[in-house]
Amino acid sequence: MIFRIAKVLNHNSFIGIDDGKTTEYLVMGKGVAFGKKVSQTVETGPDIRVYSLNELTERGEARDIIRSVPPECLELAGEVLDRAEKEFGELDRSILFPMADHIAFAVRRIRNKEQISNPLTEDIRVLFHKEYKVAQCMEELLRERFHLEIDEHEVGYIALHIHSAIVDEKVSQAMQMARSVRECISLVEKETGKKIDVMSLSYNRLMNHVRYMVARAVSGEKLKVNMNDYMEVRFPEAYKASRQICREMEKNLKLPFNEVEIGYLAMHLERVMDTELQEKNA
Repeated sequence: MIFRIAKVLNHNSFIGIDDGKTTEYLVMGKGVAFGKKVSQTVETGPDIRVYSLNELTERGEARDIIRSVPPECLELAGEVLDRAEKEFGELDRSILFPMADHIAFAVRRIRNKEQISNPLTEDIRVLFHKEYKVAQCMEELLRERFHLEIDEHEVGYIALHIHSAIVDEKVSQAMQMARSVRECISLVEKETGKKIDVMSLSYNRLMNHVRYMVARAVSGEKLKVNMNDYMEVRFPEAYKASRQICREMEKNLKLPFNEVEIGYLAMHLERVMDTELQEKNA
């Protein structure tokens, strides 16, 4: 594609107009704008990334975001997406704009010594494990480009942006999922009277089950096999706790949970309770 330069952002990026049309794009690539001036034309190659400025994101329109975000933050977001693409394959790269906006805010916060706290960071780390691993590249990138140290809470937010790009889900929806899972885990701990080790295998399994349980409630998908009668008779304590948790989740999320979910959640609760019992007797 050939673009006419409307504005040079830095050596590696410019705002361009598709030759012969009026649509604006962000064009990014190493040295793509080096020595270039407004009105010059540039032909893009395979290593150049092109983003439409017509995108509407959770943080506003792309063309508005690009006015307030330093080009370096756009580049950082692009590099994170490049690494995510290597790990996950094709993804929605329009997340570049809200991710760059978040990175810009993070840089500002760190420079002003304003720390954020995210009570869901541990849950995000477990729920979106692969996304979190990719997001950790931001630690190295920020250290290298800005000489700044990023904490795990900021990494968690970047992980949510990566997840959003993979599954075509809003960042706020991913955050709501993490919050819902955290609420459910808290209810489990309350009902069982046991604190669950976030690093344990049973916690990981339970969390992933709750994640998909919430997703099914949102989509209306139903499990085919009903295990309720078996679980109620075989593990009455876990079944009773599971029923109570499902009812509480319905109130909190304002979503109906299919009755079949009770038996499956009870099965995971029993595993958690059984694990705790084995550890006490060890």
